[in-house]
Amino acid sequence: MGAGSPGDLVAALTVLRELREELAGWEPELITAAREQKVSWAALAPALGVTSRQAAERRYLRLRPSDTGEQTGEERVRAQRDKRAGDRAVATWARDNAAVLRQLAGQVSSVQGLSRRAQRHVDLVGQALAEDDPARLLPPLADTHTHLKATHASLAAQVRSLTDQATQIRHTSDMTRSDSAPAAEQRTGNPG
Repeated sequence: MGAGSPGDLVAALTVLRELREELAGWEPELITAAREQKVSWAALAPALGVTSRQAAERRYLRLRPSDTGEQTGEERVRAQRDKRAGDRAVATWARDNAAVLRQLAGQVSSVQGLSRRAQRHVDLVGQALAEDDPARLLPPLADTHTHLKATHASLAAQVRSLTDQATQIRHTSDMTRSDSAPAAEQRTGNPG
């Protein structure tokens, strides 16, 4: 690079910083677009200059703005890991209680005479009942609670009970992860 005047050098550095900020904003948008097109983390890793799918996802989580209030990239990484751990715990519980979930889903999906909106929610339970994974029943079942309260109180109470159990399992998973995180960080010297 040639020598320029101090003012030119400062102006060039300002332009460089602005370009770097603009480019940095593109990266999470491009990753999001690639993921929406079903590009795997493993395929993205080399393009991002990292060596593993975990590192690629971690980079993305650090770069993207938070939609749940985390302030730092590490907080976003931890929140994503906590969510996945909670999802796994709930899925395991759902598989262990598949018969009860399927029985309740069968009762809910057979309800008739509801408003059009409520019937749509009940129909979604019937569609989820056809899935192999019993954890897929939980969201549509939970969505029927308010629609069943007035006309099918007993069924709504059963739905609420199962929803509360799943919420408690997720909460317990979160608490277990938060209790074990400081010890793991001390052992490895790394957060999360």
